[in-house]
Amino acid sequence: MTVNLEVTEGVGTIRLDRPPMNALDIATQDRLRELAEEITRRDDIRAVVVWGGEKVFAAGADIKEMQVMDHAAMVARSKALQDAFTAVARIPKPVVAAVTGYALGGGCELALCADFRIAADNAKLGQPEILLGLIPGAGGTQRLARLVGPSKAKDLIFTGRQVKAEEALAIGLVDRVVPAAEVYEQAHAWAARLAAGPALALRAAKESVDAGLETDIDTGLTVERNWFAGLFATEDREIGMRSFVEEGPGKAKFL
Repeated sequence: MTVNLEVTEGVGTIRLDRPPMNALDIATQDRLRELAEEITRRDDIRAVVVWGGEKVFAAGADIKEMQVMDHAAMVARSKALQDAFTAVARIPKPVVAAVTGYALGGGCELALCADFRIAADNAKLGQPEILLGLIPGAGGTQRLARLVGPSKAKDLIFTGRQVKAEEALAIGLVDRVVPAAEVYEQAHAWAARLAAGPALALRAAKESVDAGLETDIDTGLTVERNWFAGLFATEDREIGMRSFVEEGPGKAKFL
């Protein structure tokens, strides 16, 4: 398999494993979608890490595979490509990308599908598709602009330049920069902390934020209001409020 799933402490690790550069060929894309859908269904997985290993996150699409595709072939394939990444983005659980080495093209787009990005101090991110006479096709023009703003997104997409970890942190492309040897450990710790939290409330928070970014504020507020009221029907809400009253804040043990 080019992508594997390992589960420990309620954390599912999606591990890209297509050496040497984790190029995202069609089989890898389809496997990502399958695992994202499996994780969505599984109650024993409460948070997720996406990791490419110690040396590289993902250096982009498989260019040799794409080179032989004509317009008709890509028309047939492009939605499946986007659907694979969207499946990761829509996992209704906290997702963190552990980025080491290169995260370029599709690799950068995959990192954009996470809720949080921890990058190695040697990481390089970018959308170099323009250098091939193309544009990002797996969500990069949309998710990157939403994350860093349209001006910075256009800079990266128009030039195809690579961004080192510190600049990525400065523009909001990543959220934390750590030594390369600590990337997975810190990503797993972040995910494990949230895996111990209230699963339905975390899902509600993620869906409310994501839905709100895609619509007007009044519609977003309606989504928030409905989730907020709905959580009063959950056992987690009972546990959290009872613990707060009896023990003080931050001590609840959720199921």
